Amino acid sequence: MCREVDLINKSKKYLWLPFTQMKDYDKDPFMVESGDGIMLKDITGKTFYDGFSSVWLNVHGHRKKELDNAIRIQLDKIAHSTLLGMTNVPATELAEKLVNISPNGLDRVFYSDSGAASVEIALKMAFQYWQNIGKVKKQKFVTMKNSYHGDTVGAVSVGNIDIFHKVYKPLLFESYKVPYPYVYRSISGEEQECCKHCLDELKQLLEERHNEIAAIIVEPMMQGAGGMINMPKGFLVGVQQLCQTYEVLLIADEVATGFGRTGELFACNHEEVVPDIMTAGKGITGGYLPIAITMTKEHIYQAFYDDYTSLKTFFHGHSYTGNQLGCAVALANLDLFESEQIIKNVQRKSKLIKDIFEDFYQLDHVGDIRQLGFMVGVELVSNKETRESFPWDQRIGYQVSLKMRELGMLTRPLGDVIPFLPPLAATEEDLIAMMAIMKKAIHTVTEGVVTNG
Repeated sequence: MCREVDLINKSKKYLWLPFTQMKDYDKDPFMVESGDGIMLKDITGKTFYDGFSSVWLNVHGHRKKELDNAIRIQLDKIAHSTLLGMTNVPATELAEKLVNISPNGLDRVFYSDSGAASVEIALKMAFQYWQNIGKVKKQKFVTMKNSYHGDTVGAVSVGNIDIFHKVYKPLLFESYKVPYPYVYRSISGEEQECCKHCLDELKQLLEERHNEIAAIIVEPMMQGAGGMINMPKGFLVGVQQLCQTYEVLLIADEVATGFGRTGELFACNHEEVVPDIMTAGKGITGGYLPIAITMTKEHIYQAFYDDYTSLKTFFHGHSYTGNQLGCAVALANLDLFESEQIIKNVQRKSKLIKDIFEDFYQLDHVGDIRQLGFMVGVELVSNKETRESFPWDQRIGYQVSLKMRELGMLTRPLGDVIPFLPPLAATEEDLIAMMAIMKKAIHTVTEGVVTNG
């Protein structure tokens, strides 16, 4: 038996993959062997564009020399020691760096090892903050419809994607759900009217329930797993103003949007919003190692600062919190953001992406294209006039992703929304080639015709 077949058989026999129906995997298995730049190579030697940044987190490409070296240098010192009751050099230096580059006023950094964990931490901090200052009735959370904040129980409790979350409902705590401004699917189809309607509903809820609400959590500027749905201008700042008016904490979940993905270092910067708590992860290490952060304003930190006997301590922590290897590569990653002008280049190349995607509207089944920086979602519909979706069991998005793989690019669909989130270091030539593959795959699957364009 050849090596490739043996490995695939072992993967089918022993592995259980995340967010994957294993019956699908058994039919269409895939295994990565190596990576170089923005390309991945499978075990047969075929190369593919990494069209979704290995699930939205790769920044500079694979095997980036500066990031590889940062890990090697740190390995010569120490791989890991705990952050419980002590700290280490890279974690301390990274915390200072993060405070200096984050929205002004986020002055404390709490480490974890995944985006979902950073959200769990944010929820627990917000809850305990009000307990510690004596406002014990403020225990509820508000979240947006169609939102996704991770797959741990607390994060799922503030999520609202039925296909992911419905089965776990008996395990979850209740949260209030308010509408997110999904303009394409709104009655009016008009940005500001949709924005106003959603803010009015949030205002009504806060007027009635603010005494029991601890925080609202939101994905700033762009919902990710919900379908790459971008906010109308003014919505995020409107949410912030309502939180301030009704004394509710604002949690910004920047796990997907942070570290340059939207064309700003953090998506909150698009509207100069400073949340009370901000979570981030994914791109923080350039896509190398699992580090995540929860940042807070100083007054939240101070609500936990007291004698031990007061029992105001934040009792939360993971074994690998503040891992030296992860923090060292995160520091090198942030240095590259500066030296290679990543944000400026993302802003420039985003215009090219926008221009090319305009041509996608020529396809009969492209209903909507939503973009902010290097976050794009192409929504496929069966009828452009009525905006009618394809029957969900046809799995058009999944079929398109398989066709894209066949043509040389990897991505992962969100229902019938095809995401495009290339590494931030992708060149203009790379972007043009990847979008050509995407367009051809969409046309082939939705029309059953292979085009030459």
